Amino acid sequence: MTRGSPGLAQVLDAALDAAAGAGGPFSPARSARLDALEEFPAEECALLDACGIARAYVPAELGGAPGGLPELVASLRTVARRDLTVAVAHGKTFLGAVCTWIAGDQEQRATLARQVRDEGTVVSWGLTEPGRGSDLLAGQLAARPMPGGGWRLSGVKWPVNNATRGRLICVLARTSPEGGPRGFSLFLVDKDRLPAGSWQPLPKEPTHGIRGADISGIRFEGAPVPNAALIGRVGDGVETVLRALQLTRTVCASLSLGAGDHALRLAYAFARQRRLYGATLITLPLARRVLGRAAASLELARAASLVGARAAHCLPGEMSVVSALVKAGVPHVVQQTIDELAELMGARGFLVNGHADGMFQKLERDHRVVAVFDGSTAVNRAALAAQFPTLARLQRTGAHDVPALAALRGTRGAGRLPALDPAALRLTSRRGCSVVQGLPAAVDRLARLARDGLVPSRAHLLARAVHEEATAVAEAMAALPPASRATPAAAFDVARRYELCFAAASAVQLLIPPARDAARAVWLMAALERALELLRPGHEAPDDAYEPLLVPAAAPPPARRDEEVPVR
Repeated sequence: MTRGSPGLAQVLDAALDAAAGAGGPFSPARSARLDALEEFPAEECALLDACGIARAYVPAELGGAPGGLPELVASLRTVARRDLTVAVAHGKTFLGAVCTWIAGDQEQRATLARQVRDEGTVVSWGLTEPGRGSDLLAGQLAARPMPGGGWRLSGVKWPVNNATRGRLICVLARTSPEGGPRGFSLFLVDKDRLPAGSWQPLPKEPTHGIRGADISGIRFEGAPVPNAALIGRVGDGVETVLRALQLTRTVCASLSLGAGDHALRLAYAFARQRRLYGATLITLPLARRVLGRAAASLELARAASLVGARAAHCLPGEMSVVSALVKAGVPHVVQQTIDELAELMGARGFLVNGHADGMFQKLERDHRVVAVFDGSTAVNRAALAAQFPTLARLQRTGAHDVPALAALRGTRGAGRLPALDPAALRLTSRRGCSVVQGLPAAVDRLARLARDGLVPSRAHLLARAVHEEATAVAEAMAALPPASRATPAAAFDVARRYELCFAAASAVQLLIPPARDAARAVWLMAALERALELLRPGHEAPDDAYEPLLVPAAAPPPARRDEEVPVR
């Protein structure tokens, strides 16, 4: 991708717009029909294949798209903006493949890259089992070595997205009867090469949202797989999965962003058409406030998602913290936004055959499952709480990775992100969270920029207020008892507040301009106003804070310069 050529997200945007017309595969009427029939969106997925979205699932060094994790997030957001079910159905291949990108050998990586990129092979990820919840160490699906080489798999994985439709499935299996952190291994299983009778699909599960997705399962009954199916070393399965989740949780934010875009566009169009009390709804002050606040909330979520995706390239050692913040925080903010827009729409937001073929009630149902994917909100907040002592200590010192933050903002190395290095991912962050810990330096820099007239003076005041909130949250972290297996209830609210601090700090970091961009500053300042409303009871943004966001709300957000940093 070069500055003069469209990225994958722009290519998708144009293709999906063309396909959204009457009778097209992404038309609202067709989406509503597939949802009602609980039918898989096969034609829609075929269109995504034709657009080349699978290239975004493959690392650039293996022939994938050049934009790294930010390009994948932007691409899936573009799809989810039209139909979240389609994004969930197609994007699962990245989740199924990521363990191979992290731990596979050269041949495994090259083979899978070719299958995904060139052949459109669907890959699923078999982690969960009936009755086990999110406890990976409770898994009972077993892999036993065979005398002549290879392994036999026996057990069930359920529920699994694309378990039936996918040709390949990455399975976490117990390779030691005793289990434990080193008792599990990963296998990339090719169902087409298994003997008949050694496996069977489990029925598709009816779901509240994403009704057309293949949410099913698979049962193995002594299924033989070769040694070449083993990904990484025996016993490394859980560690590899935990590192992989740092990437997949970050990518999940794209689903929320797209759903939020869709909700705002539908609500804005409704407000322009709906007449009440002799005027259109869009002219009423309360409606304008709700819509503008929603746009600001989505900008806050966008900032967190963009910085999170860039952090995978620039701050990989901190991704155990960053990914938990993004995965818990972004769906939470977006769901709150969708709920507020639903109230604005009234009955039209709940009717199946109402405004825009009932698309609002569909996306509202679809989005609720995003908070559950790849570890629920509670799971991610508990993981974050385990790192509170480090985060509190480093917040007090202000220590942070200055060069990495500069690279993340796109201000170093000719504006290019470093290539993503999976080997640099760590299970815990020794350096805390540089994005939040770097707030004092960012506040000082914004003060200088404001004095020079390069950013509005209120940008500095808002950033300073965010820093004050981050300091208070760090004090709350330090006051909690040391983490144990039973995370204190109070820790979950502290984690929620820290998520907002991270999102706001992300907006602050993006406010520091590599080039002057007044339009960007308006959006990011609105995001900071919204963050402070959520963090500080009684804080209310000025009456005109959200007004500039209302006109762009009618259309999908354009690609911004701060989303176009290529990977070197």
